Amino acid sequence: MRTVRLDDGLFRTDGENGVVVLSESMPAVRSVAVGMWVRSAAAHEEARTMGVSHLLEHMVFKGTERRSAREIALELESRGGSLDAFTARDHTSFQARVLDEDLPRALDVLTDLVRHPALRASDLDLERRVVLEEISTVEDTPDDLVFDLHARALWPGHPFGFPILGTRETVAALQVPDLRVLHGRAYQPRQIVIAVAGLVSHDALLRLLTKLGWFTFPAGDEPPDVTPAVAARGAQHRVTRAGAQTHIVLGTDTFPYDDPRRDALILLVNALGGGMSSRLFQRVREELGLAYSVFSYQSFYRAGGMLGVYVGTSPDRAADAVDAIRDELGRMAREGLDADELAKARQQLKGQVTLTLESPAARMHRLAGFLLHGVSYRSIDDVLRAIDAVALETVAGVAAEFLLPERQTTVWLGPH
Repeated sequence: MRTVRLDDGLFRTDGENGVVVLSESMPAVRSVAVGMWVRSAAAHEEARTMGVSHLLEHMVFKGTERRSAREIALELESRGGSLDAFTARDHTSFQARVLDEDLPRALDVLTDLVRHPALRASDLDLERRVVLEEISTVEDTPDDLVFDLHARALWPGHPFGFPILGTRETVAALQVPDLRVLHGRAYQPRQIVIAVAGLVSHDALLRLLTKLGWFTFPAGDEPPDVTPAVAARGAQHRVTRAGAQTHIVLGTDTFPYDDPRRDALILLVNALGGGMSSRLFQRVREELGLAYSVFSYQSFYRAGGMLGVYVGTSPDRAADAVDAIRDELGRMAREGLDADELAKARQQLKGQVTLTLESPAARMHRLAGFLLHGVSYRSIDDVLRAIDAVALETVAGVAAEFLLPERQTTVWLGPH
């Protein structure tokens, strides 16, 4: 093992088998957040097995070699703790939050889930129904479904455009061997990041993980690469369905997380539609009264990224809302931000960064994020300085490239 100190109370250890362990000590709290990330998820899937990463995430909770599903649920919950998981584009995550004294128990449970799931056919039949219900929930929630439809339209045929949950057809076809192949390939030390934040000692954490066999576990394969995506820019798709509103997403591809323009894009998106003071909220909702909900967002992956705008409005005003959004996109693409607007966006982003890091769970996610996204660790002060250093010219260049109205792929979901 090799351990380095990254910052005050913050350490990284690399095991010889490839597993990486990160911890941040927060002496003022009495809890610990602990997570295990597998660097394999929806972006690494084939069309035939779409949704297999998410289904496997569900299946590990159905039982392990040592615990039943009920025992897994009770192990931490009975102590006041919590246990959760999620599947994203680039990674799958298993997390717990517990009292500091229960860290050994949390690590044991997470290790059991990640390394020793039972993956029984009888459990798969039951859990498949649960995932199909989850798919139905999205289908019945148009302001969720429209984002899946937009991803598919922007990246046709690429895993970035696949629904993370999979489809009814692919989930129905997945079998235990598909889960075992994924588990055997991806749930290996070279593809796993363990991050802990809270009242924790790094040395004590390493002793616990050593006892659980994390540093002697066979290394396995390197994380797979994601095939570069080719975006379908400027496309228009209309999906008809009954409802009181039309849900619309306009968006385009951008760049990966490690691009140096990342902070400039985040500032731009915040100024465009990141809150009540943003251009889109003020224009579309306050001035024109065209929508209750309108906002912009960005997503970054290891091999790509995107920005988008969502609006939900009445069908008879949908075209007016889209015209207003496209006007703001065009104006920002031509002019960028002025100095005062950039200063406000900087302060907003710095406040968001600082306020979100007051919990162990947020610190844990931040720690893991550096490694998962393939970038070097930055202290909070370094992050704030980088935000302050973003130049007007950089923001203008990003706006001119990515906010052009004709570049945006648009999906309309609602009554004809």
